Amino acid sequence: MFDIDNWQEIFATMQKNKLRTFLTAFGVFWGIFMLVLLLGAGQGMQNGIQSEFGRFAVNSVWVWAQRTSMPYAGLRPGREISFRDEDLKAIRQEAEGINLMSPRNWLTGEFTLTYKNKNGSFSVMGVGSDYFGIDMIDLIDGRVFNRNDEADHRKVAILGKRAKEILFGDKEALGEYINIKGGYFKVVGYFKKEGNNGRFEERVFIPFATYQAVFNPQRDVQVMTMTAKDGIEAKQLADKVRQVLARRHRFDVKDEQAIGVENNEEEWKRFQGLFAAIKLFVGVIGTLTLIAGAVGVSNIMLIIVKERTREIGVRKAIGATPWSIVSQIILESVFITSFSGYLGLLAGVGLLAGISYAIDSSGTKLPYFTRPEVDFGVALAATAVLVIAGAIAGLVPAIKAASIKPIEALRAD
Repeated sequence: MFDIDNWQEIFATMQKNKLRTFLTAFGVFWGIFMLVLLLGAGQGMQNGIQSEFGRFAVNSVWVWAQRTSMPYAGLRPGREISFRDEDLKAIRQEAEGINLMSPRNWLTGEFTLTYKNKNGSFSVMGVGSDYFGIDMIDLIDGRVFNRNDEADHRKVAILGKRAKEILFGDKEALGEYINIKGGYFKVVGYFKKEGNNGRFEERVFIPFATYQAVFNPQRDVQVMTMTAKDGIEAKQLADKVRQVLARRHRFDVKDEQAIGVENNEEEWKRFQGLFAAIKLFVGVIGTLTLIAGAVGVSNIMLIIVKERTREIGVRKAIGATPWSIVSQIILESVFITSFSGYLGLLAGVGLLAGISYAIDSSGTKLPYFTRPEVDFGVALAATAVLVIAGAIAGLVPAIKAASIKPIEALRAD
């Protein structure tokens, strides 16, 4: 039941001891404030690393041709390996466990993309219809390629957001035609994708079959990418692909330099280990911060009870019950810790929001750091821990003081 007289006495006590109240409140405020900043910074680092990693399928494997570094079957090292369309078919047929698979070629040479009187230099890539299940994009409007686009060698294109803005501005791009190295391609979609310092959004995709027919009559394949089926590790798939290519291009399967292989699953596992280390570091520092705050609150509550021993004796002498004495001290502790903890929480979240807004509004791309944020549940739980610590800290000495006889309490210095 709410007792207004009790609260008036609590506020009167706090006003009488302003310095003591301020120190108690500031200790809790600072502990929660620093914890929120640490949690936000840790999450910002994790978000930044994930953004730099890009939104690629975790279980994807990327393969490209290089030069041999070992002799094999009478052949000298230093041979240049080149992939062809036939390698794609062979891998699809012979390497078990493939879910999605797509080639990816870059259009090379000096050229610009034009639309009427506007132009820009962008990376033009030929990819298969499965590619967008591996290199995932956020489609703003339109569609991605389908198998009919590939089968019919359609001249269609998907633009990155940056490319669309430069060529079309605010004008609708879907259905319009852009000139790519002398050929006209119909825009069927445009997308956004974070990471790589905005370079992802400067890409233009066209169907791989169209790319080969128009720009690459020699049928070279620069990069092949694929994902493993459920239950199959990406490393197993990478080993099978290496075996197929080693047999077709006659190089030692142990020759690491003959072809380049990037296993995103292994990269992701390394990042996961880094995330775990960041969380552990933040957790340890946060725990130590909470302990320091709890110790500070506990010490101040002990001082409070000791200073009020004579007051407790007077109150008992005029008929106050032990519980009324204990409850008042606990309520004072809970009020100070909860209020100051809430202010620390607001200040920390507000500062993180300000940092995030400043980064976004300025367009600054900090390496490995973006969108600092905090889990509200964790922050509230930390505040609750300090409140409970303050209550317990005041409970033990309050019970002890309330059990002292009034005459002894009145004699206390």
